[in-house]
Amino acid sequence: MRRKITLKQIAKELDVSISTVSKALRNSAEISEDTREKVQAFAKLYNYRPNNIALSLKNRQTKTIGVIIPEIVHHFFAKVISGIELVANRRGYNVIVGLSNESFDKEVINMQMLANGSIDGFILSISKETLQLQDYHHFNETISQGMPIVMFDRVVNDIVCDKVIIDDTKGSKNAVRKLINNGCRHIALITTKDYVSVGRLRTMGYLEALYDNKIELDSDLILKMDDKQFSEDHLDALETEIEQLFARNKKIDGVFAVNEIYAIMAMKVARKKGLKIPGDIQFIGFTDGVLSKHATPSLSTVSQHGQEMGEKAATLLINRLELEEDEERFQTIVIETNLIERESTK
Repeated sequence: MRRKITLKQIAKELDVSISTVSKALRNSAEISEDTREKVQAFAKLYNYRPNNIALSLKNRQTKTIGVIIPEIVHHFFAKVISGIELVANRRGYNVIVGLSNESFDKEVINMQMLANGSIDGFILSISKETLQLQDYHHFNETISQGMPIVMFDRVVNDIVCDKVIIDDTKGSKNAVRKLINNGCRHIALITTKDYVSVGRLRTMGYLEALYDNKIELDSDLILKMDDKQFSEDHLDALETEIEQLFARNKKIDGVFAVNEIYAIMAMKVARKKGLKIPGDIQFIGFTDGVLSKHATPSLSTVSQHGQEMGEKAATLLINRLELEEDEERFQTIVIETNLIERESTK
C-alpha cells in the first residue's frame, strides 16, 4: 500500500508552492500545462485524495477567519474575540466563532465544518479534552493541507504553528511572591489537572515561588480540580472540594487560584468560615475579569491582557495569509502579565 500523501508533501517533492499544487489539481489556467500534468501525475501515483479539511486555500479566499474557543462565558475568551475582531475588521476580514465546549469531538467537527470552504485560517485555544487525549491529528491535518493555524493561551509544542501566549509560570510566581511578601506562609493552590497546559505552568510558578523563598512544600495545600465546564453542578462540587481543603488545613493564610472562578469560590468558603479578607487570609486569582472587579471583596488578579492576545493572533494569521510568509518560519509571541492589586490582598 502506498503511503498517504498531502498537498504539502506534493509541493515539497516537486519544489512548488502548496497553492500551485492545489490549482494544478483543479486544472486552473493560472498554472502551466507542464506543471499541471506533473502535479496530477504525481498525485495519481500516490493516490492523493483531497481531505475535506482545509480546502479554502489562498486562491479561494473567503476573507473570513475561524475562531475556536473552549467556552463562551469566560471573560478572557470574550476579550480575545474582541481583539481578533478589531484587527480582522480593520483589515477587511470577517470572524466566525465556533465553540468546542471543552470537547474533543466538537472541536474536530467545528474545524471540519468551517474549513470546508468557509474560512481561510484558524485561531484557536485547545479544549481540555483534546489536551487530555493528546490527539492532535485534526490540527496537523489542517496545517498539512495548507491552511494556517494560530494557537493562543492553551497551546502544545507538538504542533508547529504560530502561537500567542503569556508567561504563565512567571505571572503565577509573581502572584505567589506577593502573598509571601505580605506575610503569608501557608499558601494554598487551587489549580487544574496537569494535562491542562496553563494550569501546569501556573502550578510551576507557585512551586518556584515557594522554593525561592525557602518555604517547604506541603502537597496537602494543593487542590487539583478535574473540571469540564463551569456548570451549576460543577460549582457546587468545587465549593465542596474547597471546603474540604480548608478543613484539612487550618492554617491557610493565603490562596492562589489559577482562574477567577476558583478564587472567588474560595473567598466565599472563607467568608462562610468567618475568616476576614485580607486580615486573616489573602487571595489572588488569574484572569482579570468582570467577576474579579465586582466580587466582595474585589479580587487581586494576574491580568492576561486577552484583547492584546487576540489582536496579536489575528495579526499573525492575516500576515501569513496575505504576505505569504515562509511557511517554515513560525513565531511564538509572549505577552507580559501584570498583577492588579485589589481588596483581597494587603
